[in-house]
Amino acid sequence: MPRRVLLTLVVAAVLTMTAALAIAAVTHEDAGPAVGGTGFAGAVRPTSLPPTDFEGLRDQDGKAVRLADLRGRPVVVSFMYSTCQDTCPLTAQQIRGALDDLGEDVPVIAVSVDPANDTPERARRFLLEQQMTGRMQFLLGPRAALERQYTAYGIRPQKENLEHTASVVILDGDGRQRIGFPVDQLTPEGLAHDIKALQTNRAAS
Repeated sequence: MPRRVLLTLVVAAVLTMTAALAIAAVTHEDAGPAVGGTGFAGAVRPTSLPPTDFEGLRDQDGKAVRLADLRGRPVVVSFMYSTCQDTCPLTAQQIRGALDDLGEDVPVIAVSVDPANDTPERARRFLLEQQMTGRMQFLLGPRAALERQYTAYGIRPQKENLEHTASVVILDGDGRQRIGFPVDQLTPEGLAHDIKALQTNRAAS
């Protein structure tokens, strides 16, 4: 085979492969979050888990938060501490991205996992730094009230030299835990998808 023809064939093959890879990348980006057989991106939680109110807790502005006031729409519940420098800011930004993707806000709750050090002032500063003021309520309170939340959601609080359990849970319109995300599997797209799915399911029923 003439050398010029061989070179032409090689160049054509390279161009074809490049185009195929580009198409595959675009297709992957447009595919949206990975969704399992449940129809959700996150892990479905047992239906037997009862709703747990936020009794005894108040947000960064001293306002009591009642689960009954949040009924009828999905609620995002996370567990954070105000002086965190890594996992908690990342989680807040993932949640913020999901709200932006949705184009609307849903209630977002951050439950303190470090009651000894979380104060209203520090919680307000955390929300301001994460651009979540007005979009997230940071719940604070006595350890006994917080322990009820840790038990209900299976959370290990922050301890010296031991990082807290980092997860995000979506409650359905009845206040029940429906979908859970370990933070290392959380994406804005997946969270937004599951919030929207719960909204759609409720509207259909």
